Amino acid sequence: MLSSAAFKAMGVSNTVAVGEPDALEPSVDIVRREIAAIDAACSRFRADSELTAVNRSAGLGHVAISRLLAEALEAAVRAAEMTAGLVDPTVGKNVEDIGYTTTFRAVPADGPPVEVSVRRVPGWHAVALDRANRTVAIPHGVVLDLGASGKAWAADRCAQAVADELGISVLVECGGDIATRGGAEWPVRVALDAHADEWQDVLVRDGGLATSGTTARRWRRGGVEIHDIIDPRTGSPVRTPWVMVTVAAASCLEANAAATAALILGTQAIAWLDGCRLPARLVAMDGRVETAGGWAA
Repeated sequence: MLSSAAFKAMGVSNTVAVGEPDALEPSVDIVRREIAAIDAACSRFRADSELTAVNRSAGLGHVAISRLLAEALEAAVRAAEMTAGLVDPTVGKNVEDIGYTTTFRAVPADGPPVEVSVRRVPGWHAVALDRANRTVAIPHGVVLDLGASGKAWAADRCAQAVADELGISVLVECGGDIATRGGAEWPVRVALDAHADEWQDVLVRDGGLATSGTTARRWRRGGVEIHDIIDPRTGSPVRTPWVMVTVAAASCLEANAAATAALILGTQAIAWLDGCRLPARLVAMDGRVETAGGWAA
């Protein structure tokens, strides 16, 4: 019998599931603790976060950061390396330009037109991260945004913390990004939304499952729909044939990075996922379902 609980944090719904009812409350406590610390370190929307302080220091050289933020930045750089820069933490200014300057729930659903410039982002190589001394430096004008990797990394970190501290199997979901630890198999339904007519049920064990799409975070400016997935090659919201991409990987961070990269790659996504041997399920705008990397249809 699975026991689960959900709570809001980091602007999204977070779920903790365990197989032992007595372990649910302490598991949720651990996850709440971890997420509170992650939000304080990594939020782009909090004036008092460490990440905001780093962005304010752009162009001023190396600044000291906590071990937690250093780990989060290292995860973001890993995602960038894995995807050859298709998932990039230096898209912050581009995301701000399209109106995503606060948590999504506070973004106005409609508004006046925005001018979106087609330009490449600075690129993850601009992030000078010194893990040994726990410092980071970014050039003037760069705004870091960990939205592409942060929640997936948070799910991994929270699931590992519960497994380590309580010695149990656990599933942690942060805004749709899922991490599991402890050896149990967890049934997960993959669907466009909770009320979708079509879905697929899969089992996840000791790894990650993540979905990226262009429908969850959308708003209108000047009558034009905008979403938050930025193509670093243009600096603009990506145009893609996929409405959602779901990927399974050894970690939620890897799964999320691959899912986002596949959205950006468009028609090249299936070949790329096959080459990476990453099981994936892709849903096209017309509802057609494609699979890659060994995903069982």
